[in-house]
Amino acid sequence: MDPVIVVGAGPVGLTLSLALARHGVPSVVLDEGPGKDEPRPARTVVLREDTAALAERLTGTSLDAIGSRWTGWRSLRRKQEMRALTFGEQIPAPLHLAQHALTGALRSAVADERLIKVAVDSRLDSVEEEKNGLTAHTRGPKGTWWRGSYLVGCDGPRSTVRKLLDIRFPGRTAVERHAVAALRTELPWPGEALLHRNPPWRTSGSSGAEVVGRPLADGVWRLDWLLPPRSDLVTPDVLVTRIRETLAGWCGGSTPPYELLDTGVHTVHHRLARRWRVGRVFLAGDAAHLLGALGTQGLDEGLRDADNLAWKLALAWHDGRRPAPDALLDSYQTERRAAVAARLRAADQALPILRGSGGLRSYVPGAARGHDALLMDGHLGHGPLGAPGAYADSPLSPPRTESQVDVGTAAGAPAADVRVTAPDGSFVRLRDRLGLGPLLVVLVAPGTGVWDRKHWMSAGLMPRLAAAVSALPHEAELLVAESYPGAPAHSVLLIRSDGHLVTALSGVRPAELYEAAQTALGGPAAAAEEPAAASSEVGGAS
Repeated sequence: MDPVIVVGAGPVGLTLSLALARHGVPSVVLDEGPGKDEPRPARTVVLREDTAALAERLTGTSLDAIGSRWTGWRSLRRKQEMRALTFGEQIPAPLHLAQHALTGALRSAVADERLIKVAVDSRLDSVEEEKNGLTAHTRGPKGTWWRGSYLVGCDGPRSTVRKLLDIRFPGRTAVERHAVAALRTELPWPGEALLHRNPPWRTSGSSGAEVVGRPLADGVWRLDWLLPPRSDLVTPDVLVTRIRETLAGWCGGSTPPYELLDTGVHTVHHRLARRWRVGRVFLAGDAAHLLGALGTQGLDEGLRDADNLAWKLALAWHDGRRPAPDALLDSYQTERRAAVAARLRAADQALPILRGSGGLRSYVPGAARGHDALLMDGHLGHGPLGAPGAYADSPLSPPRTESQVDVGTAAGAPAADVRVTAPDGSFVRLRDRLGLGPLLVVLVAPGTGVWDRKHWMSAGLMPRLAAAVSALPHEAELLVAESYPGAPAHSVLLIRSDGHLVTALSGVRPAELYEAAQTALGGPAAAAEEPAAASSEVGGAS
């Protein structure tokens, strides 16, 4: 089989190529640039718990050395503290790092991966799909034809892939604008991120109605000032005034020493591509969606796109000439587009409430605290604005049966990261086993943590469960957990490669486990199945 062609060497494209390699699938990454990234300290990303774990799993290294895991969060309004939150085991801390640092870590991992080839200075200009693959052409100093099995456009907001497919990209332009500065200084809240609404030092021409401060590594902070609609250009003098007033306001009236590292203006657009799949071609990341108002993070969603698509492409690729069920590849668009659309709807509904002025809302008791809670959800990855999407209505979700039990995770939602026993008898986190195959089976068996594996592999339910797992339609890994939130003893959990729960069954139910696994893999593959005509042609989609 030909490799998967990944167009774009940003964080999403590099993550997808590494995730494919973890599944044993080769890829070619077409990088329009020279293969390195310009350091921009003011261009940063916030990764939630699951996407930070994904990046660390794929790079094989902890990102804490190049980023900052916040110790807490506080919301201020005028001179009053509205909310304060301390991160810990119960509330995991987001990871904040410069985007070029994340891309650098991913590039280093790609350089060590034999299944990935990176072609620099290679700009895509055409794609031609055929019955058993496709051909892409790049122009530039090394312009050539590339043969591939599938192609994924991870090439950003102005995606060439999306334009070649003629896919519409409707939405809203300039939903929000922020003046941004990265600077090294000391603030009264070391390690804590903060949101300050209506600061008392605000004047009509200076610091704005909302300021966000987020710590980075090495004593660096990113500060964002929300700009009013149709505001004038932010000149260097105006930005320095904002910095000095804000730092003085937070530090008792006098501006502390600071080193200005980078500045910029961040404009947020909200857009959603009409289609994310056309035959053998897919869209991911900013090529498929743009979001970012109210603290939400577009790159966070882009990494989830890559995680969702990688295992499905891997199944299709390893099937070789026998096509994978079309429902499996179609489910990428169904699941991910619905999740991002829900987030965009939540932001669109919250924007008039949070950004409006005047009216009765100013006098409603508790309104200010409710607004701060909404904004905190967006910044910290909670609630409808920020929590990971669930795929309850996915075509890969099996119907509910009498043997299904309710656990602390809803079907289709990301599974909890519990400690499990791996096949070699070692204790690992559940997330460490993701991305190695399409399915995991987890038995909840209290007390097994103190046993040697050679004893409990032949005890109780294990022989029957091991036989049921070996008979599944695809190889799956069997793990054992001492406990799982809300799960009764002897529950059997079926979990996808991207960490989403398929189902939880009461005890060992071989037939139901098989049917659930078959549904999660897209259903039975037809030996001579051809791609649907409506989704097999490149071009003409809208």
